[in-house]
Amino acid sequence: MSLFTKLVLETGADGRAQFREEAVALTEGKPQAMLSPLAPSAGYQLRLSPPGFRSDFHCTEHPQWVFILGGQMEIGLQGGVSRVFGPGQHFYSADLLPAGARFDPAVHGHWSRQLGPDPLVTLFVRG
Repeated sequence: MSLFTKLVLETGADGRAQFREEAVALTEGKPQAMLSPLAPSAGYQLRLSPPGFRSDFHCTEHPQWVFILGGQMEIGLQGGVSRVFGPGQHFYSADLLPAGARFDPAVHGHWSRQLGPDPLVTLFVRG
């Protein structure tokens, strides 16, 4: 069976953002073009972030796929861990504020920023 690796940015049991890999079985299609089962979506948005863009710590409001179309995006977590994504790369963002919690930027969420000389172009697809 063929598998796709889904990189997930999520909220851990301790309320902090973390990255996790998840296998998605490619059970549909044909041997030369294996597909995952069809997943529902709730719309998409495109974003252009100019050089120098950096967000504060925040949580994702709605679970969504993030696809990097141009430029580079860095995602930083509490404790100094970060990952850089470039064109053609993607991750599933589900770093939600835990139910009943009041947002604390010293505990919750992640930050994002544009890297390099090129604007960051991203596509968000809500799950």
